[in-house]
Formats: sequence, structure tokens, C-alpha cells
Amino acid sequence: MDEQKKDGLEQQQEQTQQVEMKPAGQFIQMKPFKFIMLMFFTILITAGLTIFALTFGEKKVVEVKVPIERAEFTKLYEAFDMLKDKYYKDIEDEKVVDGAINGMFDALEDPYSDFMVKDEAEQFNSGLSSSFQGIGAEIQERNGFITVVSPIKNSPAEKAGLLPKDIILTVDGKSIQGFSASEAVALIRGEKGTPVKLTVKRGENAEPIQMTIVRDDIPVETVYGEMLDGDIAHIQITSFSEETAKELEKILAEYEGKGMKGIVLDLRQNPGGYLNAAVEISNLFVPEGKPIVQVQQKDEEPEITNAAAGKKYNLPVTVLVDNGSASASEILAAALKESVGAKIVGETSFGKGTVQNVTPLKDGSNLKFTTGKWLTPNGNWINEKGIEPDVKVAYPAYASLPIIDPTIEMKDGLQSESIKVAEEMLEVLGYEPGKADGIFDQFTERAVKKLQADNKLEETGILSNETTYALMDALRAKMKSEDPQLLKAKELISDAKDQTEKKTN
Repeated sequence: MDEQKKDGLEQQQEQTQQVEMKPAGQFIQMKPFKFIMLMFFTILITAGLTIFALTFGEKKVVEVKVPIERAEFTKLYEAFDMLKDKYYKDIEDEKVVDGAINGMFDALEDPYSDFMVKDEAEQFNSGLSSSFQGIGAEIQERNGFITVVSPIKNSPAEKAGLLPKDIILTVDGKSIQGFSASEAVALIRGEKGTPVKLTVKRGENAEPIQMTIVRDDIPVETVYGEMLDGDIAHIQITSFSEETAKELEKILAEYEGKGMKGIVLDLRQNPGGYLNAAVEISNLFVPEGKPIVQVQQKDEEPEITNAAAGKKYNLPVTVLVDNGSASASEILAAALKESVGAKIVGETSFGKGTVQNVTPLKDGSNLKFTTGKWLTPNGNWINEKGIEPDVKVAYPAYASLPIIDPTIEMKDGLQSESIKVAEEMLEVLGYEPGKADGIFDQFTERAVKKLQADNKLEETGILSNETTYALMDALRAKMKSEDPQLLKAKELISDAKDQTEKKTN
């Protein structure tokens, strides 16, 4: 039995070995090259079937699916799909997507954050880096209205009498209420020599003003200077562009060679610009190692920028600001006030204490949004408060008079609010128009004729066109010659010079 079992086990082992050693036969015999090609064609056919199904299959196959990790966009995707499928006509995908991005920026309720399509982005970029064609006014959206921050020096907007805080209601008859600043700029800018008609509101109860401004080249030059008596340099910076610091260094070097003994740095009506330009200019006055500005990003401690080594102008300095001085202007004014001890003269500045970053997208559009806030060297945040002057000096009352539409004809027998404004202007200029009551009488007519004679115009006694421009130009020239803020700033410099000289002697 044992032998039989042994023989049986040996037979089973032999059979097992035979089975195990049996060759694979025709099931897997294939050359490697053919096997690889078979796999390649299998993958190719599978991919083709997949593409076919996605292209010609049911609509649900091509619906936009929300990535699991971005579930917050579920409503956005559903809304887009619904419009795409059910709206009564074809939608423009790009336009709808741009609108969705605009909606996100509107929801921030931040007047300094904006989405700009390609054309708007090009206009925005040109404003700080090169010349452009338009009226030359810095604007922003506030509470649904387009508000003037300040006109650019010597621009058509300034010459037409546009002022800070003016609200632009319409452009060429089209209401721009609810527009973003970029959308408004797109309407206001245009080719040199072409007119744009604006309806402007100034003050709470004043009637809207109609004005026509002819567009022109807006120069890139941002620094202007003059040497006042007493060897005091009056230097005006109109904005902070890429070349502003270099322009200022050039003028300062020129005046230093002429014996400059003090500086009035004029930042009035300066809407700001590049933060780096403000830092570079501050570095010309702030001693090495002292703070210029602090910038605080989200959930981070403020990062302090200190003055570096280099050329310094250690002279008495005063800084002029008004309610049109914003952003980079306020950075420079605060740096000189707190780290140099310069006196600030004029009126409370605009109050913009945030920093924006501009990020271009692949299609040429821009995302401009607030990335942080800036603080003064002492850690103060001036946002919506502005910088209070050390010496407050207001503009004369006549500086805030509304502009007059030169297309309106004013003559004997007429009565209007515009005539009252004209009479006030004539009175300030010494033309004695009689009582400023809005009635165009014989005294008003006589005053207008005197104005026309002084400007070599036909003495018709009618106020319109060239006569109106002559009236407003004369008022502007008076303001410049009797500038009380500049005179006070100059006086402070002279006092500081005298004290320095006494200490030296």
C-alpha cells in the first residue's frame, strides 16, 4: 500500500511537473515590436472614440463642471451654463466673463480696485508712462459717481476750470452714473482736437454746469520750477510717473548751481502715481536710515522703507498740499513732515492710504486691486482723513467760483445764475459790475466792455466765447500772482533761513 501510495504520489508529481513545464503556446507568442504597435493603436482608437463622444454626444457631456476643490464657483458655472443654453439668443462668452469679473470687483466696494479690459488697460498704462490724448484730469468713482481728483497742470481740463471734487454727470449727453473710473476714462479720452461735452456738478445745491473741452496731447513732463526772490526754489510736481524723480533731480541740480537756499515743494492738485517715485524723491531729503513709508499687506506686520545713502538736500523745505493732493503726494508730504520736520502748508489733503497692484492678464486686460495700506513714518493711516497742514491757508473764495460756459451768450436784459457768477468774477478783477445779483444791466455791460478793451477784443458788451475765456484766464492769473498758500510757504522758508544764518553767525 505504501509503495502504491508512493508510486501514486510520484505520478502526481510527474504530472504536475509536466503541467508546470508546458509551454505558453500560441496564447502569448508575439514579437515585442508587434506587441508595442498593438498597444499604440488601442490607445489611439480609444482616444478617438472619447473625442467623438465629447463632440457629438449628449449636451450633458460638454457641460462645464465645477472642480471639486473650487466648489464656491458652483453658482457661477450654473449661471453661465443656463445663459449659454437657455438665453433667447447667443451670448458673447468673453463679454459675459468680463462682466462676471467686473461684478467681483464691484462687490469689493473699493473705488481703487478695478478690472480693465484691453483698451482700458492701454489707456491706464499710458497715463503714467507716456503722453496721451485727452482732457488731462485724474478721476475716480465714489459712491456711484465719477469725481475729479484733480486736473493736470496746463491741461485742457485745468484751463476749462475743472476742479477737485467736481462730479461728472454726463459725457457727450450720456449719463455715466454707476460707471467705473476706467469706463469713464474710455469715454472722456479721444483724439487731439476733438471736443467732449461734460455736464459737471459742483457743490450740493449748485445747478449742473455744461462745458465743452477740446482734447489735446497731455505732456509727460511732471516737474516745473521757478526761482523766487531770496533764492527760494518753487518746484511743482504734478504727478508721480516713471521719470518724475529724474526730472526733479535735474531741476534741483540746476537751482543748486544758482545758489538755492530753500525749497517750496508744491504738491497741490497732484493725484499721485507710482509709489516708487514718491520713495525716490523722499530719499533726496530724508536722512539715511530714517523711515520714509510703511506698507502693510494682509495679515502681515508693516514693512518699513528707510532712506538710503545718496545725495541729500539739507535745506529748509515747506510742502504745499490741498484737497487734490492724493496717494503718492501724501506719502511724500508725510515723509518730509515726520522724518525731516518740514512744515505742511495749505488745506487738508485728499486721504488715500491704500496701495494698488496692477496685474496684466494674457489677453491684455488688467486687474488693479488694493493689496495693502501705507502708513506714515510714525505709523499713522491717513485714509479718508488726509494730512492736516501745520499752517492752514485756504484758497480765496473766488477760487471756488463755478466755471462759465463760453457758448452761453450773456447780454443786457438777461438774468441767470451764470450772470451772477460772471459779475462776481468781474468784481474780483476790479471791473466794477455793480451789484452781483444775476441781472445783466448797464453796469455789467460797462464792466464787460472794459474787460474786452484790456484784452484787445471787440467792445460789444456781450459776454460769450472769447470774452468768457478772457474773464476766466484773468481770474486764474490773479490767483497765481496772489497765491496765499505759496506766499505763506515762502515766508516760512525765509524765517527758517534767517534762523539758520543767525546760528551760523
